[in-house]
Amino acid sequence: MFSENLALKGTAVQSSTLSYTYGAANAIDGIRYAPGVASSCSHTDIQLSPWWRLDLLDSYKISKVTVTNRADGYLEQTAGVEIRIGNSLENNGNNNPRCGVTSLVPAGSSVSFSCGGMKGRYVNMYIPNIQQYLTLCEVEVYGT
Repeated sequence: MFSENLALKGTAVQSSTLSYTYGAANAIDGIRYAPGVASSCSHTDIQLSPWWRLDLLDSYKISKVTVTNRADGYLEQTAGVEIRIGNSLENNGNNNPRCGVTSLVPAGSSVSFSCGGMKGRYVNMYIPNIQQYLTLCEVEVYGT
């Protein structure tokens, strides 16, 4: 059984922001699906190795992470995202242990990863070593 969505109580930052309307907090606003142009999604600018980080404000045992893609296309912006969980802020948290890696997430769809109780305060979404945008419409984190 999964507890509440811990992400809703956290704070988020990202490596860059495409425009002020696509801030990091949009990915933890509780709105999973939004039609139109990624209207309630977080969205970095195009850059090398973009990342998004959730601070849960305390360390938790993470059982599941769910990522929801934008509904209007651009599927590559949510592909190859490494989900990293841990307590370190080294390399902005991107060096923490990896729970999973997304493949092509269909438009407007969600994909879940079982993290088996990995412990951490930070949950990162990271696309390493490629020039790309990173778009996340919702990130949900479940654990105790």
